[in-house]
Amino acid sequence: MAEGTGRRPKADLDSGVEDVTLSILEWLGEQGVDALIRVDAERMRDGEPAWTFAASGGPLDGGVRADGASVAECMGKALLRLREAGLAVTF
Repeated sequence: MAEGTGRRPKADLDSGVEDVTLSILEWLGEQGVDALIRVDAERMRDGEPAWTFAASGGPLDGGVRADGASVAECMGKALLRLREAGLAVTF
């Protein structure tokens, strides 16, 4: 994020994050973080962002949640939120 612009960084949808989602969840578990990703069929039918990532525990002070229309969007946002919470996930 650029200093002083007030803009939030954007999720990189071309990063391939959907290919390593299970590895990220496993790594989070090794850090003591409870984490999950789910798809909500009802929200998908309604045209709403159907994918949700949620994490809590371990080194996180509070919970982290991210929603997206695709796995890539959801996990891209999740990685940004985890980083903002002080947990940098490298993949």
